[in-house]
Amino acid sequence: MFGSFAALGGLLYGGFYSALVITGMHHTFLAVDLQLIGSKLGGTFLWPMLALSNIAQGSAALAMMFIVKDEKQKGLSLTSGISAYLGITEPAIFGVNLRYRFPFIIAMVSSGLAGMYISSQGVLASSVGVGGVPGIFSIMSQYWGAFAIGMAIVLIVPFAGTYAYARFKHK
Repeated sequence: MFGSFAALGGLLYGGFYSALVITGMHHTFLAVDLQLIGSKLGGTFLWPMLALSNIAQGSAALAMMFIVKDEKQKGLSLTSGISAYLGITEPAIFGVNLRYRFPFIIAMVSSGLAGMYISSQGVLASSVGVGGVPGIFSIMSQYWGAFAIGMAIVLIVPFAGTYAYARFKHK
């Protein structure tokens, strides 16, 4: 699927990665990442989408900070958004985004779009480790430009989408 239909594979994996986090099944892909790094390919195309999925969930959680009225929820949105930007999405997913549903879905769609873009550009990571914003250091340097565009997508689209949906549709 990631060969001839790389964009479709990126859309699906990038979009549904956060759903794997909910079940804990995301850990199973670490073995696949390591095999891809050790293969003739010399890198993994899955890890970059993981990093972008982390950022998307963080952006949606941060948007909720500007929407919710409750001070505790504002604080949770801020801290869990920062945590997701650093690669730990569970606080953002379980504490904020799933609670309201629409931020989670908007982040998944945004992550799918970014995954589609970076997959079509052939972005590879030479290592695995930290996700989120620091995940760029796992990306092979020749793909930093394309990955940065993917990062821009998941920084802007989920934040703006979550904020707009909450303001205009979720009253």
